[in-house]
Amino acid sequence: MIWVLMGLALVAAMTFQFVRARRGGGGPRLVAPGSPDAADPADYGFARQEDLDIRVPGPDRDLMDALENVQRTGSWKAASALLGGTPKDGERRWQRVQAFGGAAALELVRQPGTGAMWLKAWRLEQEKDPGGAQVHAELLVQQAWRHSGGVGADDHRIILEEARDACRKAALLAPGDPVPFITELAVARALGYSEAEFDALWAKVMDVAPTHMGAHLAALHYWCEKWHGSREKADAFSHAAAARAPQGSLLAALPLFAVYEHLPEVVLVNSFWQSAVVTRAVEGALYAVHSARPDDPMLAHVRHLLLLFLVNMERWAEAMEQVRHVDGCVGALPWSASPDPAASYAVCRAMAVAGYEANGGSPATLPH
Repeated sequence: MIWVLMGLALVAAMTFQFVRARRGGGGPRLVAPGSPDAADPADYGFARQEDLDIRVPGPDRDLMDALENVQRTGSWKAASALLGGTPKDGERRWQRVQAFGGAAALELVRQPGTGAMWLKAWRLEQEKDPGGAQVHAELLVQQAWRHSGGVGADDHRIILEEARDACRKAALLAPGDPVPFITELAVARALGYSEAEFDALWAKVMDVAPTHMGAHLAALHYWCEKWHGSREKADAFSHAAAARAPQGSLLAALPLFAVYEHLPEVVLVNSFWQSAVVTRAVEGALYAVHSARPDDPMLAHVRHLLLLFLVNMERWAEAMEQVRHVDGCVGALPWSASPDPAASYAVCRAMAVAGYEANGGSPATLPH
């Protein structure tokens, strides 16, 4: 429902533009398109909506180069080389496997029967390559999710069971690599593993990557109310992870993701965004962002979600700080939950700019 509301906001943005108030603080007001008062994100050097990259949450030049090489040449070798040189004990390998799997899934949607031939060749020619096995497992998971509404229940389950088998084969090829287990977490949610089965899988993740943020985000979905848990279970899981997070870990931001997963279908009163639950989660995420390494691959994920909350809380300067860091790439929640991630992000960014300017901000006052 929140994305329906964001869609309505997009319609409004097509008719009006958010602008700064001419006097004294407050929130943004609306004027007709073309008004000289219109707040323009381009004034800040932000990317145009059509140039936003929906594939990744933040810049990864090596990944983009490899993806472009694979799609241009039809050869899997650039992907294999990149994953072969990506450490298995960090977050980036999981993100890159997701990106290659997602690219293959999109190719199959656009070219049924002929797409992703590079991945088929990779599996045939290098059957024991851990990278190829992990990308294949990810492809199957994404296929299952993409087609969940377009195939029968039996066919959907068959794809998921094939994905589960692929995850387990990939795990055997790369002992100590958490990626196959993380990929299986999505399968576990879709197939409805029992709590005992899920706990057994989660124990494997914790054995090899106890502070992996991506793994915790994948597990959080299982414990949410809309899947196999409850608001209380998701809250307990996220707060336990945050409490044991080492200094500099983004796990301190996990409660914010739990709040997001349980947002009311319709927020009718602004006081919700000022509530103690929301405020505590946002402050925890801000602390995590300020404490994390600047090159942490998961940092952009947290900043994207913070942007949504900070705009709704009317904390304009802090919202603009997130835009400054993430602008250009929007392949992350909350935008990726929308049918048009770039448009959803652009609406939220326009609101941030308008609110910032309504309270005296300008391109000159935004830190670079």
